[in-house]
Amino acid sequence: MARELLKGNEAMAEAAIRAGVEAYFGYPITPQTELLEYMARRMPELGRVFVQAESEIAAINMVYGAACTGARVMTSSSGPGISLMMEGLSYIAGTEVPCVIIDVMRGGPGLGNIAPSQGDYNQIVRGGGHGDYRVITLAPATVQEAIDLTVLAFDLAERYRTIAVVLTDGSIGQMMEPAELPPMREPPRIRPDWAVTGAQGRPRRVLTSIYLDPYEEEKTNRRLLERWRQIQAREVRYREYYLDDAELVVVSFGIAGRVALSAVRAARAEGIRVGLLRPLTLSPFPYAAIEALSRQAEAFLVVEMNAGQMLDDVMLAVARRAPVAFYGRMGGVVPFPEEILEEIRRLVREPPPPEADPREAWFRRMGMFGAGNGSGPSGMREAVNP
Repeated sequence: MARELLKGNEAMAEAAIRAGVEAYFGYPITPQTELLEYMARRMPELGRVFVQAESEIAAINMVYGAACTGARVMTSSSGPGISLMMEGLSYIAGTEVPCVIIDVMRGGPGLGNIAPSQGDYNQIVRGGGHGDYRVITLAPATVQEAIDLTVLAFDLAERYRTIAVVLTDGSIGQMMEPAELPPMREPPRIRPDWAVTGAQGRPRRVLTSIYLDPYEEEKTNRRLLERWRQIQAREVRYREYYLDDAELVVVSFGIAGRVALSAVRAARAEGIRVGLLRPLTLSPFPYAAIEALSRQAEAFLVVEMNAGQMLDDVMLAVARRAPVAFYGRMGGVVPFPEEILEEIRRLVREPPPPEADPREAWFRRMGMFGAGNGSGPSGMREAVNP
């Protein structure tokens, strides 16, 4: 199909429609409200369900109920709204029904602001709600990727009976770029054999997230874990740039990864051997790819629009085989390519020691630690004699 000039939020909405979404439940919150507004117009045109709920809590529970019928369902929100959905997401995970969530991140914590951020990483990638579960998390850096990964989210959610989240941000939600939409798919006509569709002529089916017997709950958790291991083995995705001879590897995702790529290209033009790994799946995370690079690279630089949330995953993969540095912006501030380029130059001049704490080093460079603040042992330490 021909490319069109599309706004990120509206492109994701249309991508979901073309992926066959049957029902959308949501509540407005900037910077994702255009997605809801687009759904409000398009879903009724197609004879599909659109409900603006009274709150994000109501919206996620409507998603839960509709998902139990085997319908293809989704919602969207931003940081504070996603936080309100966490109990419902845990119920959905425990019941093992598929759904898609789009999180257009904004500055925080608290109500914060409507500027783009990446502060929801831990909340989404670690599962979010209570209990032992993980969700598939996809991170686009362009409007085209936002379209493609939204479609993929529905496929993965249904394949594994799980939650799939498209984790994007206000920049991608609000920007306009040429992109190509997929062909229209019809919503599924045949319901899966686990769905609750009325028990006439067949045995009743029960979908629940409550197991009063701890051993039955443990069986469910083991089943979720085994399914997650399959996802880890099959569904890791990432993009590589200039890594064949890279001595310094930048790891960054989403809009920060897009900015970092501009910095990497500028550094390459200066003769610096630097490359970029940009995860498309934050969960499952590309641990093996980064581990392999740690045997080649002399150092890593993690760039995020938060205080270092993906940083922990990168450090886990690198496992001290190479030093890791960090550069972040918070509160809705998007870094410029020149900032990241200067960090690359600095690391070439002054490689960090392998034992350096990248987060603390970044705090100090940013002037966030004053004299006596974080520079010595805690006065709250308590020794206990056996």
